Amino acid sequence: MSESPPTTPVCYRHPGRETYVRCTRCDRPICPDCMREASVGHQCPECVDQGRRSVRPARTAFGGGTAGRHGYVTKGLIALNVLFFLLSVASSGSLRAVAGGSGFGGLMGDGTPLTAWGSVYGLSLPGYLPDGIADGDYYRLLTAMFLHYGVLHLLVNMWSLWVLGRSLEANLGPLRFGALYLLAGLGGNVAAYAFSEQDAATAGASVAIFGLFAALIIIERRLGRDISQIIPILVVNVVFTLTVRGISIPGHFGGLVVGALTALVLAYAPRGRRTLVQVVGGAIILLVLLALVLVRTAVLLG
Repeated sequence: MSESPPTTPVCYRHPGRETYVRCTRCDRPICPDCMREASVGHQCPECVDQGRRSVRPARTAFGGGTAGRHGYVTKGLIALNVLFFLLSVASSGSLRAVAGGSGFGGLMGDGTPLTAWGSVYGLSLPGYLPDGIADGDYYRLLTAMFLHYGVLHLLVNMWSLWVLGRSLEANLGPLRFGALYLLAGLGGNVAAYAFSEQDAATAGASVAIFGLFAALIIIERRLGRDISQIIPILVVNVVFTLTVRGISIPGHFGGLVVGALTALVLAYAPRGRRTLVQVVGGAIILLVLLALVLVRTAVLLG
């Protein structure tokens, strides 16, 4: 009885294709279309996918995702601020919303219906609209950080966000950086609400920007990097805040303090329970801010 001639192996995914190459992990025959480069030989698509699932994703020094290197959140925040500004100008129907207002020698823009709707504003006076935060417009504590009085106001803040945000997002990761930005902005707006006159209207991303300044100093210091070039810039901004009329001192300093506290939580959380400590720490800061809002509201309505 004669032996049958040996058959040529065929690709396990493409039975019509003969091949002598085998996956180095599962030993199944694979054709050129199914070959995936490996450290040794080639692997099939299923083994490559399985290997990827078993490998832990790379993280930053503070537990964040490495996607932060692309600056997606920073770019998204800038786009959101620009969109709000365009809507603000459109709501006004006047170029004075871009420039020609009363601030900075006429370089700042006038207020618009959108800034009146979304700025930090404590309590409306009798017979005056719109309603304020104490009247129930709590959304203002968030919307105010995305509104600006004129294109100069917007450009200065967006340039600062671009410079500070990319570095912080790369070190913290997208989610942690986004949380830092929102908490700092909220902290600044809460401080503006709590420590300003009830009819003072404030808006701008600078409340969050000040928080990013404080956070960058803390994060860079935690990484052992030189911060000598950052501190003078922050000092100049603090002096600017204290000496120029029309700037919300409570808002800037509130953002600075909350940004610093949030950065301390993110930077010094113990590695073994890092995410838990960071989440709990951020939640505590948020609760304190909410409590301050309730106290201020009670005082204004009392």
